[in-house]
Formats: sequence, C-alpha cells, structure tokens
Amino acid sequence: MGYINEIDKNVKTGDIVVFGAYLQTSGGLSRVPIKWRVLEKSESELFILSEYILDCKRYHSELIDVTWQTCDLRKWLNNHFYDIAFNIIEQSQILTTLCTNNGQNSPDTEDKVFLLSVAEVKAFTDTSNSNITRRTIGTEYAKVKKDDGCWLYVYDKKIEKDYIVENGEKKGCSWWWLRTRLHESSSRAAFVGPRSSIRSYALVNLHRDGVRPAVRIKVKYLHPSEQLV
Repeated sequence: MGYINEIDKNVKTGDIVVFGAYLQTSGGLSRVPIKWRVLEKSESELFILSEYILDCKRYHSELIDVTWQTCDLRKWLNNHFYDIAFNIIEQSQILTTLCTNNGQNSPDTEDKVFLLSVAEVKAFTDTSNSNITRRTIGTEYAKVKKDDGCWLYVYDKKIEKDYIVENGEKKGCSWWWLRTRLHESSSRAAFVGPRSSIRSYALVNLHRDGVRPAVRIKVKYLHPSEQLV
C-alpha cells in the first residue's frame, strides 16, 4: 500500500485511490497514505486531487504582485512536498503537466505537482451528475500551527452548510487555494470557500488557507481476472 502500481480497471471518475504518503496527524510524526479523488481517467493515466487539505501554506511569503509561476507555493509543492510525499517509484509515475489558466499575465508552467485552476474546478464540479465536491476538510496536521505561522482555519459557526459529516462526526470545512490569479496585476489569489464558492480576494501572504495538491499519474490497469498486488 502507498503507491499505485497496478489498479483495478473498473476505477472511475469520482473514486478514491491511494498514492504516496504525507504527515496527517496532529503530532506529525509519521507519514499516512494519501487519499485522492479521481477527476479524470484515460487509458494510461489518472488526474487526481487530494481528498483532504493536506497542509496550510501561504501562496507567497510576501504581500506583492506575484504569479503562479513565481510564487512560493508552487516551489514548495514541486520540491518539499514532492520529495516527502512520494518515493522513487511513485515519482517515476508522476507526469509533468502543462498548467494553463494560471491567470492574467501569468505564464503557462510545467509542473509535477500543482493546484487546480478556477477553470478546472468548474469543469470537474459544475455538472449535474458529478460526484466530486468542492467542499472539504483538513487533516489534523494541516490545522497545527507551523514554524512559519501557518495554520488551517476551520469554520466553526454552528451553521450546517459549513460542515461535512464523516463517520457520523461533524467536521468544519476550510478554505483551499487555487493557482489562478483573477486580476492582471494582483497580490491576491483565488480560493474555494467552505460553501463551494470560488473567490479571489485572499491576499497571497494569508496564513490560514489550505493546500490540496493535484497530480497526473501514469497507471497500468489490471485485467478483471487478475488480482490486485
């Protein structure tokens, strides 16, 4: 368990798969397998988004005009997170993705790990038959205050729309970053709110928004008669 080498050919959009591992408990002492939601499936690859907010980081450390190409969060995802979350085998399965729709005056980039764009969030969630939701919760590790001052804010306003029920327990939703900047020159970035709205007023150096990484991975499907390894 921990990486996808061969998976059931019957996996479909909306299913949960396990790939890689990351710190998820409040103590942050050990890596836990990461659950991902399948956004898109083809004959040889899966486009997946972490089911939960895995960490809390600033889009950029300074309150300045910045693009996805130059922001600190992109560097962190493709270096620190990439190195911790995936072993050598898993890294060999991660494809380089051309990221477009990064915002006005924000160049296209090529990334191993990235955030969803506004266009991608809308494409994968705004259909009547979609079983992929924008609202999510953070791991216990994401909520812990880190040395850089970041900690995931959790809505706790006693309003039903701000919660997700998981295993019979109500858990407060949180904000999570998108890579798109919606203004030509801006120190603000887009994010998804706890009630699924897409907004663009978050200052890039805010310390309370979460990170839901996305990756594209190449896969080998098992024949239905074969057994999973």
